[in-house]
Amino acid sequence: MGVRPLVMETLGDRAAFLRESLQKSQTITDNMVSILGSFDQRLSALETAMRPTQIRTHSMRRAHENIDKTLKAAEVFLGQFDLSRQAEAKILRGPHEDLESYLEAVDQLRSIVRFFSSNKGLKSSVGVINHASNLLSKAILKLEEEFRQLLTSYSKPVEPDRLFDCLPNSLRPSSGSPGKGDASCKKPSSTNNKLEAAPNKWFHAGHQQQLFTIYREIRAAVLEQSLRKLGVEKLSKDDVQKMQWEVLEAKIGNWIHFMRIAVKLLFAGEKKISDQIFEGSDSLKEQCFADVTANSVAVLLSFGEAIAKSKRSPEKLFVLLDMYELMRELQPEMETIFEGKYCMEMRESAVVLTKRLAQMAQETFGDFEEAVEKDATKTAVLDGTVHPLTSYVINYVKFLFDYQSTLKQLFQEFDESDAEERLTSVTTRIMLALQSNLDGKSKQYKDPALTQLFLMNNIHYIVRSVRRSEAKDFLGDDWVQIHRRIVSAARKSILQCLTVQAPGGDSGGNGGLSRAMVKERFKTFNIQFEELHQRQSQWTVPDSELRESLRLAVAEVLLPAYRSFIRRFGPMIENGKNPQKYIRFSPEDLERMLAEFFEGKTWGEQKR
Repeated sequence: MGVRPLVMETLGDRAAFLRESLQKSQTITDNMVSILGSFDQRLSALETAMRPTQIRTHSMRRAHENIDKTLKAAEVFLGQFDLSRQAEAKILRGPHEDLESYLEAVDQLRSIVRFFSSNKGLKSSVGVINHASNLLSKAILKLEEEFRQLLTSYSKPVEPDRLFDCLPNSLRPSSGSPGKGDASCKKPSSTNNKLEAAPNKWFHAGHQQQLFTIYREIRAAVLEQSLRKLGVEKLSKDDVQKMQWEVLEAKIGNWIHFMRIAVKLLFAGEKKISDQIFEGSDSLKEQCFADVTANSVAVLLSFGEAIAKSKRSPEKLFVLLDMYELMRELQPEMETIFEGKYCMEMRESAVVLTKRLAQMAQETFGDFEEAVEKDATKTAVLDGTVHPLTSYVINYVKFLFDYQSTLKQLFQEFDESDAEERLTSVTTRIMLALQSNLDGKSKQYKDPALTQLFLMNNIHYIVRSVRRSEAKDFLGDDWVQIHRRIVSAARKSILQCLTVQAPGGDSGGNGGLSRAMVKERFKTFNIQFEELHQRQSQWTVPDSELRESLRLAVAEVLLPAYRSFIRRFGPMIENGKNPQKYIRFSPEDLERMLAEFFEGKTWGEQKR
């Protein structure tokens, strides 16, 4: 019983202590809340008191930042003004002394105009823009004028002698200047250092189109003047058609030299110059080069076109082949020099001309074959010599073989068959046409001997010419042998017609001939031989070997018989009255007169 009351008492004491502690804690808490409330009020009052100061501090900070920005902006503007003054000073000095600085100044002015145009809020911007724009316009005009003056001073037409000197010896015209040789030649393709030093800057600084126009006008004019000094002239189809052949042939020969010089030197040089001036701008340099050369190319090609469209005639074949050969030779260089889309028309014009020349040459070839076959010349050569048609055709054929490679190329332009076979076929047809025509012409002679002489002379001339030319390789040995047999047959026919019966005849001895019969035989022989000598000495055998063989053949028959008759019957006449009336020729006289056969002498020459 005693323990419980003690425990209860202890618990009561502790509970009282806890109540007292809680009361004290509450009192402290209340006091702390009161104190904190008081701090909050004071802080609020302090914040209220400090707010104007904070606002002023923030404003000052922002003002400072704005001042800093303004100073920096002002510094930029002042820098632009300074650059403007520097650029103006360079512009006023002009481009002649220091082109590089002048081009930089033009760029600076453009930059200044852009700067102030984007800052128009500044009151002075408008004035600066106007001043800089006006100065820039004047600067560009000065730049264009400087470009014109420089280009003009270094753009002079090239003298013909200098152009000829630049060609290899093998390509120079025979009448041209001997020159110094291509090894020492300085080709006309250099420009001034100022033009080459900063080509892109010229066109970046100035009005590109205006500078382009200046370049095109000056260089095109100089190129055309160089060609005129060389001798190039613009001729139409009508001009060509009216010309005498000799004049036209000379002009075609000149044109071949002019084309070679223009492509290899003038156009190639112009290409190099435009590449230097417009370096880095492929489109611009191609367009500019095309514009500079277009008219000159057109003038040169127009002459070729006029020839290709003119009336065909056999004598034009070789100049057509020369022109075609030249265009084939120049084609690779034309493709290289006139590259790009802007030069396409010039490249195509050159190709078209090449094909037209080939077409006309082929048609002229066909015309020639037909003309040979149908040549209707009625005037016979009175002395039976080689007919002009024969020598013309043979020379024509020989010239053709000087153009073998060109002809083969020409045949392949239109036909894929074997070019060599074509050349053989054409040559054979021409020879057949000539022989057929000569057969017809031989029938104009009334004297059978002269007919055979004419055929012999002409066929022999053909055979000899073929054997000495490349035509033999195409016509073949069989052709040569066949026609040599024709000559031999004609020779035999001539001898049968030419042999004069010697005065001895078939007497078989001298017992059966009286003095009167001998006299009559001599008279008959004299008349026949004089007539024969008169005719045969007017006839012509131009080949010396053939002529001598005919004389020997006649002499081998005639002279032994005549000597024999003189020996046997001469004394019968010599012992009588007026022996010279009957024995008019000694054997030596006959030999001398036979040596005059086939010399083509006129009757007056014989009497002298």
